[in-house]
Amino acid sequence: MSAVVQSASTEAEENLTDGFNLIIDALKLNGLNTIYGVPGIPITDFGRMAQAAGIRVLSFRHEQNAGYAASIAGFLTKKPGVCLTVSAPGFLNGLTALAHATTNCFPMILISGSSEREIVDLQQGDYEEMDQLAIAKPLCKAAFRVLHAADIGIGVARAIRAAVSGRPGGVYLDLPAKLFGQVMNADAGKKSLVKVIDAAPAQIPSPDSIKRALEVLKSAKKPLIILGKGASYAQADDAVRAFVEKTGAPFLPMSMAKGLLPDTHPQCAGAARSTVLKDADVVLLIGARLNWLLSHGKGKAWGDAPKKFIQIDIEPKEMDSNVEIVAPVVGDIGSCVTALLNGMGGNWPAASADWIKAVTTKRDDNIAKMAPKLMNNNVPMDYHGALGVLRTIVKERPDAILVNEGANTLDLARGIIDMYQPRKRIDVGTWGIMGIGMGYAIAAAIETGKPVLCVEGDSAFGFSGMEVETICRYKLPVCIVIFNNDGIYRGTDVNASGSSDPAPTVFVKGARYDKMMEAFGGVGVNATSPDELKRAVNAAMDSGKPTLINAVLDPAAGSESGRIGNLNPQSKLKKK
Repeated sequence: MSAVVQSASTEAEENLTDGFNLIIDALKLNGLNTIYGVPGIPITDFGRMAQAAGIRVLSFRHEQNAGYAASIAGFLTKKPGVCLTVSAPGFLNGLTALAHATTNCFPMILISGSSEREIVDLQQGDYEEMDQLAIAKPLCKAAFRVLHAADIGIGVARAIRAAVSGRPGGVYLDLPAKLFGQVMNADAGKKSLVKVIDAAPAQIPSPDSIKRALEVLKSAKKPLIILGKGASYAQADDAVRAFVEKTGAPFLPMSMAKGLLPDTHPQCAGAARSTVLKDADVVLLIGARLNWLLSHGKGKAWGDAPKKFIQIDIEPKEMDSNVEIVAPVVGDIGSCVTALLNGMGGNWPAASADWIKAVTTKRDDNIAKMAPKLMNNNVPMDYHGALGVLRTIVKERPDAILVNEGANTLDLARGIIDMYQPRKRIDVGTWGIMGIGMGYAIAAAIETGKPVLCVEGDSAFGFSGMEVETICRYKLPVCIVIFNNDGIYRGTDVNASGSSDPAPTVFVKGARYDKMMEAFGGVGVNATSPDELKRAVNAAMDSGKPTLINAVLDPAAGSESGRIGNLNPQSKLKKK
């Protein structure tokens, strides 16, 4: 009798599942096979079990960096990047990256363990008590909480669909600790899972909007096409290139759209940005927004010439956000560009020869003026000499991923380093924030399998520098170059009070960041000249070993806030 009871008991246990396994099964069912996060209560066992089930689990040193990794994974793959954090402080650390993903239109899901609802709602002081769902809602595209194991499948499905459909963005998924251990029948659990079908369906533009846009574009004497990172995310590379080339118009790539067409393409106006913005009469925006990065479409940067704007965006509310859009085209970029291309017919009028000549002349003149600066061999290095070296290396290795952040390091690299393939340059994005470097570099290596060159200002590196241990632990092919000029913007500021404290923007003189990498088993190099920098970067890219190069720059190199110093308010009072 006891044997029969024991057998029945064993059979019943074998037919059970729990929240841990259902979450893992739901992610795998939908092809989400990588998790970026930081282990801890209450999600430690979940990470172990996910890894055992075949999900790649990347464990970081700080949740914000794991979140940035998940966000750029979403951009590179068009699938939601998944970040896993503990409750309260860990959730808050990840929330910065979630808000960043939403602002930049990157699909991402932040999954956080949380305290028990019955205690949180009565504010009785649970471990890391916080109403995380309420906090997350204003900062992301959607937020959901799952309380019952039977709803895990639906919860994950809703998060995926919200993250990638329409305008992509960040989604928060709140999982209270009790949920992980909830038990239910395995067959019922399997049936409760949802495989998301057509998560981001095509949004077809109206025929009238296509006709209107083509009529405005055809009327242009001085057309300009601006490519934004939305165009890069869309992965409609062939259609975008064919359309741009058929128009014959100059194009201006925003930083993360560089490489959709090579920066060396004859129509590229990247080196004539000021000229084309001021003088164009019709501007077509493809996946770009008229935010601060484009001076909101008005003001001094845009000159006095009257302009008509055509805009392609999947979000109707984006239209007319700063200036009148005379030809809005609402839909996904791939469908919209294809429709425009089809509507152009066989004989599209060539762009004005005078306009093309004016843009080309200005571009070539600016490139010629820059060339000698990029060839200098100054010691200590300046930004141009160091970036000239990296420019050549990227040209020789166009398949590598370039991660870039800093003030001067970002602003100058954006204009100096040419890109040749799409989605090979990733940087600070819409907010212009610092701290994305190591998270982006790790995710880029994981998601693409390509070597990564990460070019950092010394200040920017400080936000995520401890993740060099993560890079070494996973043996990733990441080469970090730190432009070290001893401070924020530059290392020459002086404390006006006369005290012994350094000025707020000054760091330790002669810091050796390369020693950090050596501490974790990676390769560290101190480069003091362009020649040394070139040899070190090539060796790192050839070897695929985690490498950090401390590129010693003149402390006086750099300017206040890079090229956006105008955003930094200046005191009108005289210093005493």
